[in-house]
Amino acid sequence: MDIVSACARDLPIRKERGIAVKIFWLALIALIVFAAGSVARAAGPDLAEAKDNYTTFCVKCHGVSGQGNGPAAATLHTKPRNYTDCAAMSKLSDDTLFKAIKDGGASVGASPEMPSWSKGFDDDEIRGLVAYVRTFCKK
Repeated sequence: MDIVSACARDLPIRKERGIAVKIFWLALIALIVFAAGSVARAAGPDLAEAKDNYTTFCVKCHGVSGQGNGPAAATLHTKPRNYTDCAAMSKLSDDTLFKAIKDGGASVGASPEMPSWSKGFDDDEIRGLVAYVRTFCKK
């Protein structure tokens, strides 16, 4: 058998091996991209974005410094939560704060004047707001 015949015979095997190598590399790249996204989410919320959201949507009731003294607070029957009250904030779980923001105050037995933000923020943004309001408590 000459060299040309031997190469021609092995050609289908080489093509299959080449396809398998390409699939392997594509799968590896997809895994790396997925893992990088998971690490970014695990790193925690974006506090800069949360601060922007808080400033835009929450300050009017909760105030710039989180003391519940925003310009609209005087119009409410119940004073908005004071995020600087470390004793009170330590009794509230992140899940409770998340639910209060997402579903409104009444969903956690708090003031029904606290609106639901489920249509205004996605879950990651709400987690960011929870983390951001925790920064007001300076122990």
